[in-house]
Amino acid sequence: MADIKKIATRESYGAALAEFGEKYDIIVMDADLSKSTKTDTFKKKFPERFINCGIAEASMLSAAAGLATCGKIVFASSFAMFAAGRAFEQIRNSICYPKLNVKIGATHAGISVGEDGATHQCLEDIGIMRTLPNMVILNPADDTEAKAAVEAAIKHEGPVYLRFGRLAVPVLYDDTYKFELGKGVQLKEGNDVTLVATGLLVETALNAAELLKQEGINARVINIHTIKPIDKEIITKASLETGAIVTCEEHNVIGGLGSAVAEVLCENAPCALQRIGTQDVFGRSGKPNELFEIYGLTAEAIRDAAKKAIALKK
Repeated sequence: MADIKKIATRESYGAALAEFGEKYDIIVMDADLSKSTKTDTFKKKFPERFINCGIAEASMLSAAAGLATCGKIVFASSFAMFAAGRAFEQIRNSICYPKLNVKIGATHAGISVGEDGATHQCLEDIGIMRTLPNMVILNPADDTEAKAAVEAAIKHEGPVYLRFGRLAVPVLYDDTYKFELGKGVQLKEGNDVTLVATGLLVETALNAAELLKQEGINARVINIHTIKPIDKEIITKASLETGAIVTCEEHNVIGGLGSAVAEVLCENAPCALQRIGTQDVFGRSGKPNELFEIYGLTAEAIRDAAKKAIALKK
């Protein structure tokens, strides 16, 4: 993959804000992390529409809610750990309850934050945000999808939680890609098992499908960029046609994509299910690739889980 262009989705987020700032009247807020969240790109271009709230996430989200009541589209940014964790009450009561037009740009999600360690490796944010009525959750897989997700968030009326990563990842889509909020994307056909992935693990799932192909197993690969509302139709169809599903996410298997897919399957089309993700544990300091190995977020781990799911359906 060395010859494939790689871009961190947090970079894509910053670039998208600066680009769409010309087209849409958006306001961007940050909790004193603009160089890391990449909102400084917007700040340099539109300083009059950028507000640094300091290290005060709860106050930032409250202020964002206030601006939204005045008809503004507001992006409030911080690390996922602080955006989802430190300001939950404000997101719940001041943004989701009145269904205000606040978009939360959460960067540095997952264990791919690496050396920053367990305190900064947010593996619970999707689960937290999924519990909130009126909240939409977007978890893009690459640069193209991240930029499209930002515009989709702008156009959506109501709260949106956008999850971005620190680690540079391959660009999977070209400029012809059409992003549809709430719609999953099938990337590869297969009838033996379905790999349902989100975010950074979409590319890993595609690699796992190639490993399975070498063993004569045809894996369908689906990218779920919108975790809430999740595409029930594409998941139900995959269950009925393949009878085995493996979910793949850089998040705790409790509350994240694995839970969301399990809920759809139980209510619509039960089948053999395996969940790849962190197994109800905290992260630890280390290089991203080393952590992927430790926590089983690899193509090989997905391959093995797929074979187990296939065995369970027989």
